[in-house]
Amino acid sequence: MIRSALSSPCFEPNFLNQLAPQFQSFAPVKRMATAICQEIRHLHRRQLRKLRVYAVHMQTITTTKDLITICQRLSQQDFITVDTEFMRENTFWPKLCLIQIASPVEELIIDPLQSSLDLSAFYSLMENPKIIKVFHAARQDIEIVFHQSNIIPTPIFDTQVAAMVCGFGDSVSYSALVKKITNKNLDKSSRFTDWSRRPLSDQQLQYALGDVTHLREIYLKLKNQLIESGRASWLDEEMAILKRPSTYELHPENAWKRLKLRVKGPQNLAVLMAVAAWRETVAQKTDIPRRRVIKDDAIYDIANQLPRTPKALGALRTVSESLAKSAKGLDILNAVEDGLACDPSTLPTLEKSIPVSQDIGPVVDLLRVLLKTVSSRYGVAVKLIANVDDLEKIAVDDNADVPALTGWRRKLFGDDALALKHGRISLGIRNGEIDKVSAP
Repeated sequence: MIRSALSSPCFEPNFLNQLAPQFQSFAPVKRMATAICQEIRHLHRRQLRKLRVYAVHMQTITTTKDLITICQRLSQQDFITVDTEFMRENTFWPKLCLIQIASPVEELIIDPLQSSLDLSAFYSLMENPKIIKVFHAARQDIEIVFHQSNIIPTPIFDTQVAAMVCGFGDSVSYSALVKKITNKNLDKSSRFTDWSRRPLSDQQLQYALGDVTHLREIYLKLKNQLIESGRASWLDEEMAILKRPSTYELHPENAWKRLKLRVKGPQNLAVLMAVAAWRETVAQKTDIPRRRVIKDDAIYDIANQLPRTPKALGALRTVSESLAKSAKGLDILNAVEDGLACDPSTLPTLEKSIPVSQDIGPVVDLLRVLLKTVSSRYGVAVKLIANVDDLEKIAVDDNADVPALTGWRRKLFGDDALALKHGRISLGIRNGEIDKVSAP
């Protein structure tokens, strides 16, 4: 009963001061009530020392005045946990629908769809350098903040990346991390909610708030684990990528980089780049998904077949005759001409995929074994250290431009990978496990 009271979000320590006096005329009961109160106080303090967080009543912020007040209060905290709910199925730009925030002492939801709500105070909070902003899988949340305000939250702590550094597996989900660290199961009944609809039910709001409440305990656990293991600087290297504006900037001329380069040669690449840039421009200006402008497969067909007339464009299996004869079809043909007119010397040099031939195949196989061994031994997710493409490049080039040969990854894996490749070390069995041994 006592522990149940402690776990309640409505539990108030002041209640303890009111409980014992109710039994003034019953001395034995009074002594028992006093003892219970003392035990609850003791357990309450111990719980706070352990978690340093507790829940209070959920708040929903709908006015600018309340938002300013709450942000001033949040600015006094060492860290806050943040999440967003958004919709983008029918738009190019994500539509921000909810903002969830929790600090060590309170939790709240901001409703950005309130027309009179000015989010300036929230954005100022996001760039306050004194407060750590904790996200899980931060990239999309930061992207939304960046495109709404041109601000990148700083400093940041991504619990998904931190969990990979701490050995919780590759790209661990929030629900899995909650289960592993807090031993609680998240209610997923509202995960398919249309967050743009109003009103939202209490159940939906509580579901959304769950994305930041458990994040407090997860953050404290992972932070302590990183410090104890001496890996805090590893996370700093990963967060640097999330702090770069280039991570979120969407320039039409770079849209081709999102596509798989299924093209025959330089001329085809130039056309692919031009058509992809045209599609990106249209999608951004009209705020519709890229696929609704023209699908990826159509861009590949156009780049490889190089149609120059409406009839040739309409003959492609991925382009309808009606599209080919429309104004949009004319724009596509103009983009094709722009690509064909491009100077080949100005095109980027593409990195070709390295085939796993008989020459490098055995080396890659050994590097895979080493990678798995290192991942297991140090409790770091394989994906965070290197992927198959990285291993193939290392097998061919000692100076390959891959993360595995820089920073903490090189110390953990890269140096041994090169030593294994050149026969300076080998792999053997020691105490029933694979281990590296010095080559004779």
